[in-house]
Parts: sequence; structure tokens; C-alpha cells
Amino acid sequence: MMSDNTNVLIVDDDQDVLDAYQELLELAGYNVQTVTDSTQVIAMLDYHWTGVIVTDMYMPGLNGMELLEKIQHFDNDIPVIIVTGHGDIPMAVDALKKGAIDFLQKPLQPNDLIQLLEKHLPLRKQIIEQRKTLQSTATELLLGDSPLIVKVREQLKQVANSTKDVLIEGENGTGRHTIAKILHKNSPLHQGPMVEIDGSAITCTPDLQRSMISARTGCLCLSNPHIMPKESQQWLCRFLLEQERQGKKEVRLLALFEGSPEPFVESEQFLPELFYFLSQVRFSLPTLRQRSSDITSIFKHYLKQSCKKLNKSVPTIDKAYINTLCRYEWPGNVLELKNVAELYAIGIVKLAGQERSKPIEQMSSPLDDLVDGYEKQVIEDALYLFAGRINEVSSYLQIPRKKLYLRMKKHGLDKAEYKVRPSH
Repeated sequence: MMSDNTNVLIVDDDQDVLDAYQELLELAGYNVQTVTDSTQVIAMLDYHWTGVIVTDMYMPGLNGMELLEKIQHFDNDIPVIIVTGHGDIPMAVDALKKGAIDFLQKPLQPNDLIQLLEKHLPLRKQIIEQRKTLQSTATELLLGDSPLIVKVREQLKQVANSTKDVLIEGENGTGRHTIAKILHKNSPLHQGPMVEIDGSAITCTPDLQRSMISARTGCLCLSNPHIMPKESQQWLCRFLLEQERQGKKEVRLLALFEGSPEPFVESEQFLPELFYFLSQVRFSLPTLRQRSSDITSIFKHYLKQSCKKLNKSVPTIDKAYINTLCRYEWPGNVLELKNVAELYAIGIVKLAGQERSKPIEQMSSPLDDLVDGYEKQVIEDALYLFAGRINEVSSYLQIPRKKLYLRMKKHGLDKAEYKVRPSH
């Protein structure tokens, strides 16, 4: 592995050539590392390395083209300069097509090499700074350590610094708009606007065209595109395909779906050609119940955040309450959990049981069962609120202790489960 201050890696199987290059560049102020075995290069690289690679074309092991291909696979933003013989111009042009930033002919002209380094080193450094910012932002906004959310953050690293159109699917509260904002902020089009609109607001193609004009040089965040009229979907498909053919991106489209788009394709609400075009880059955001191991850390994060805003100390979290949170289905996902944490910060204990209010048409249980269920919820909330301290629970509920114990026994409630334990 190269040291952090290395900014030029030179690859050539001739040690005398390497020594000459190294002396030249070190005199010019560069930190240089050399290697004669091209098969070792990938193992030396790091995703956050800020340097440029200069490689010869003809070498044993991996030649310049093969090495370029492996470097591109590892990180296609690493600048690679190919050094070729006098008669190898066609091969050098092919290398440019495959991702090399430039080529130089032998005998090497020092000024030409230094000019390329002066141009591409700052660009590479800028890319790495953007990556680190993206990593920090994604970790802060997409909380958790479960494999599913780590996979989403890894996918963000791959596509954020591009102008590719993206399809983002997931339930409400899973972070679809958060992903869209991260993608826009880290896009080459980030200086342009981010226009957000729902497909239901587009009743005709001119509505969509006006939105596209508003989002020019930026991103259009389009929720529920399947709701748009068919002719608008057809126009959008032609617009995106034309941008791709011309290789000129005026607007980056971020299409948001609640749930999976396939059912809308099958029901012919969503044009298959538009779906297949957008699904080339696709984010499928996991629900909170699919990554329940993240519930505790997310709750604590938002609790601390809320307490900091309120300028108050973080309250103790009872283990029984955490267990309740982890057992809950979270239909509102992270957004719902965030709201519960914010309420907890101001002293309101929520989610001890099922929802309190039920419309009449949903009341299929006998009245006695509903009353018993309500009584259990009230007692359980009080036990949470006072951490199982029976005297305070009895006073709060205005019921004698003996009567309280009898009702707790009836509902299978044990005060020990609500005792305060240190929070970790």
C-alpha cells in the first residue's frame, strides 16, 4: 500500500526508466513511488488515494491496457497516463476510449508529463474530498449498520458523482427523498436547481415540459411518474433517450416510487420502456422492520439530537421500552421512529401498545375486550412513565395500590420489566 503523501505511481518493468522518472518528478516536488511488477498495482491502491498513475504500455504480467482495465474496475476515477512507443498511436487512442486521461510518447518530455500532473492531481483531490463528504453525509442521514443500509450507502458512492437517471423505490419514511437530495448534492449538476413534483400534478405533457425547463442544469425529482398521462410518459421517455444519444445531460431525473414499480408496469399504468430505462440505476430502500437491528441506535440518535435542541440531558431509556420499540412493525419506518424519539425527549412515552383511537367500523371485538385492552395500555404507559415505581403509578392513576396490583396481575404486567436500567 502506498503512503498517504504519494501523489504519483509509476509502473514500468525497466528499473532504470523508473529511476529516471522518479528523479525527474521528485526534483519537481512530487512524492513518487515506483513498481516494476504491474500485477502488484491494484493491491497498492486505496479508494481515497489522491494520486495519478503513469504506466508503460508493454510489460510482462499485465500490459498497460490490461492494467488500465483493472484500475477502471477498482476505481474509474483514478487518472491513468499511458506511455507508448512511437508507433503505438492507435493503441493509445484505444486506451483513451477505455478511460485513460491521456497518453505520452517516448522519449518522454518532462514538461508534458508535469503539465498533465498539474491538471489532473487537483481534479483527483477534489473527487476524493467529494467522496469523503458524501460518506459523512450518507452515514449521518442514512443511519444504521445493518447490511441492507450499508449496501445502500455503498451504492450511493458508486452513482452519486454522475448524471445517470435513477429510480428510487421504498415505503413512506424509508428515506427516498433523502437519497434524492444526496444524489443531487453530489452530482456534477449540483449547482443547478432541484425541482420536486408529484406525478399527480402533471395532467398534460406541457406541465411536464415546464417542470423540465425549471430543472434545467439540475435535477427533477419526480414522485409517482406512473400517475402521469401516457402521452406525458412517452414524451419523457423520448426526452431521456435523446439526452443519452446526444451525450449531453440537461436534466437528471430522479424517479420516486412508493413500493415497487413492477405492479404498475404489469397493470399498464407505467410504460415498460420508461421503467426499463430508469431501472438501469435502481435504489431499493429497506423498511425498518427489515433492518430491526438498527432500531435502537436510530432511536437513541434522534433522542440525543432532540435533547440537544431542547438543551436538556438525555433521559434514561428503560430496556422494556426498547424491547417494545424493537417488536413494533413501524409502518411509518424511520420517519415514524424519529417522531417517537422526539416525543420521548419531551417526556411523552408513545408506542407502549396499539393505537388508541379506532373508528367504529374497525371495532369488531366485544366492548369488554376493548375496555380491558384500553385499561392495560393505560397501566402499561404509566409503568413506563414512572419506571415501575408502584407508589407513583398508583397516585398517577388515582387507584389504590392493592387494586392496581390486582389489575396488573389480570393483564400479566410485572413492574420489574419497567424498572430503570442504565442506557448504553
